[in-house]
Amino acid sequence: MNQNPKNAALEAKELERSYKLADIVKQRQHTLTTLALQPGEKVFDIGCGVGFLTNEMAMLVGKTGQVIGFDQNPEMISHAKQRCEGLQQAEFYEGDAAQLPAEDKTFDAVSCTQVLLYVKDVPKVLTEMRRILKPGGRLVILETDWRGVVLNSADDNLTKQIFSAWDSAVPSPNLPIHLGPLLKKHGFSKIRVEAVPILNTEYSPSNFSHGMMEWITNNAVKQGVFNETQRIDFLVDLEERGRSGCYFFCVNRFLFSAKI
Repeated sequence: MNQNPKNAALEAKELERSYKLADIVKQRQHTLTTLALQPGEKVFDIGCGVGFLTNEMAMLVGKTGQVIGFDQNPEMISHAKQRCEGLQQAEFYEGDAAQLPAEDKTFDAVSCTQVLLYVKDVPKVLTEMRRILKPGGRLVILETDWRGVVLNSADDNLTKQIFSAWDSAVPSPNLPIHLGPLLKKHGFSKIRVEAVPILNTEYSPSNFSHGMMEWITNNAVKQGVFNETQRIDFLVDLEERGRSGCYFFCVNRFLFSAKI
């Protein structure tokens, strides 16, 4: 899918900001702990974004290892290359996750963070993941259940509509409930699922939900849930709840790990 260069640049800039938030740093550390990378291993990072996870994986596998960062957004790749400058074990490629530029059975581990909900043919990508993993190779996938969001707002029905609008914006919504059986069907074993909750009780730019609410309400306007004036009113209400100590947001991300 081709992307407007201006939109691609804005997306990369926003990702730079959000990946530095404490909520996402904690999530990234959880992912690394689950991967349990060792010096000399080869890792393929699907949807590497601006390269935060790729950078940390490269440090763990060291100069004797290799990390491939892969993304469809050239702006993301540009940021990731800068972040990993000087790490000879880190390489980056642009392309489609359904056609990974790697030989069969060559990687010790594959990671995939917040990517599959944007993919039309998830089984095809899972087939590619399995293809490039060595026997005994490890897989880690992180996805969000946007249908399970808890948000203290003035209008519960409108809040449900805002988050439901996301189903119309991505090819594979509500993916976590289907992912376990899909992994098993595609030959993965020792499948584990862990909840990685993001809980915010302050409406602050330093928290994940602040920027996310801007993004998700913009999408709701595009989907016709409400207009821009109503969107602003909705966000003002959240700000007031933040000032009064009544703000509450929680969403679960799910970390799937498996082996072949």
